[in-house]
Amino acid sequence: MNLGTPIAEGNTAKIYLSDHKIIKVFKDFLPDTESLKEANKQKYASSCGLPVPEVLDVIKVNGKQAIVMEYIRGDTLGDLLFKDKSRAEHYLSISVDMQLAIHSHTASGIEPMYDKLYRQIKEANGLDKRKKSILLKRLGSFTYKPRLCHGDFHLFNLIKENNRVVVIDWVDASAGDIRADVYRSYLLYSEVSSELADMYLQIYCKKSGLLKSEILEWAPFIAAARLSESVSSKNMERLLEIVNKNY
Repeated sequence: MNLGTPIAEGNTAKIYLSDHKIIKVFKDFLPDTESLKEANKQKYASSCGLPVPEVLDVIKVNGKQAIVMEYIRGDTLGDLLFKDKSRAEHYLSISVDMQLAIHSHTASGIEPMYDKLYRQIKEANGLDKRKKSILLKRLGSFTYKPRLCHGDFHLFNLIKENNRVVVIDWVDASAGDIRADVYRSYLLYSEVSSELADMYLQIYCKKSGLLKSEILEWAPFIAAARLSESVSSKNMERLLEIVNKNY
C-alpha cells in the first residue's frame, strides 16, 4: 500500500491522510500490541462521550501495525496559538475546559497510571538505582480516585473543527490522579515557554479549585518518567534537576 508522504511524524508513528481517513503507522521498535492498545483507549474515551476521532480499523500496512481513523479537518489549538500569540489565554482556557471534561470521568478497564509510571521510572535514563528506588516506593503512597487522564494533553493534541474541539493521541491515557496529568501538561509547556506553562497552570487551578502545591507534588515522578522518553540532552539535564531538587 502506497500512502505517499506523511502529513506528520512523532517519536512513535507516522501519520498519513489517505482516502479522507487518517492512517497512523507505528514504528518498528514498538511492541506489536501498540496499535490495538491505543485504539482501545481511544474507543474508551469515545464511550465516555468525549470528542475523539472514530476508530475505523486496526490493520497492517506493509507489515507495520496501523490504526485507521476518522479524519478531523481543522487546525490544532497549538497552530492557532502560533498564528496569534495574543490569544494564548483564550486557547489555554478552551483546552482546560476539555481537560476538565476528561478528568470528570472515573476510569476503569484501561491501564492504571501507577503501572505506567512505575515502568517508566524503572526505565528512566540518567537516574541511579537509589533515586529510582526512593521514587518507586513513594509513588505507591499517593491516594486518589482513578480518573481518566490523557497523559499527553497539550494544545497540539486538540483540533478545532468548526465549533467543536476534538482530542487526539490517546496512547498515553490511563486511570490515575488528575494532578499528575496536569503536571505532565505543565511540564510539556514549560519546555517551550515558562510563561505559557504558568498561564496554563493558573487557569487550571482557577477552574478546578485544585491548589498549585497539590499538582507540584507530582513533579519528581513525572519528570523521572519523562526521562524514559526520547528527550534532548538539554531537556534531560532539566528533568534530572527537577528530580534532584526533590530527592
